[in-house]
Amino acid sequence: MRIRLVATTAVAAGALTALTAVPAQAAEYDSALKIRGIQYDAPGRDSNRCSTGNTDEEYLTIKNYSRSTTVNLKGYVVKDAAGNRFTFTASHTLQPGDYVKLRGGNGTDSDAGNVVYRDNCNFMWNNDKDTIYLYKPSGSRADVHSYTKSGSDRDGNGYITYHG
Repeated sequence: MRIRLVATTAVAAGALTALTAVPAQAAEYDSALKIRGIQYDAPGRDSNRCSTGNTDEEYLTIKNYSRSTTVNLKGYVVKDAAGNRFTFTASHTLQPGDYVKLRGGNGTDSDAGNVVYRDNCNFMWNNDKDTIYLYKPSGSRADVHSYTKSGSDRDGNGYITYHG
């Protein structure tokens, strides 16, 4: 009886350890908005020149997965592991099932074109690995994902899909 109790306790402790060892990027958050995917490595040679560079080819796709709720992006924050951040300061509404591409570089934001520009010609995402954080205006986390070029980008095209 005592051996069975010790074995059961050890199995339960192992299961508890396994549950607490789940990485942050695997957690599911209660949020209509989620990171659909990221083009973390812009095609071609990286150039952050505002006039001729390709930072606009680096983008993060955020999608409204709600079936009934329209979400205003104003106040949402996107960050990376190094603390680079972008705050949606203008109203951009996403209808259920709609998405927006948050692009680097400069351009004209457009709800109709589903695009918002960071108005910053520096690359935000690392080409080898990074972590993407999406925060609600309240400061609570809406979604988070980590990637590595070798482990997450199976076809090597610089794009990773998280939520279909």
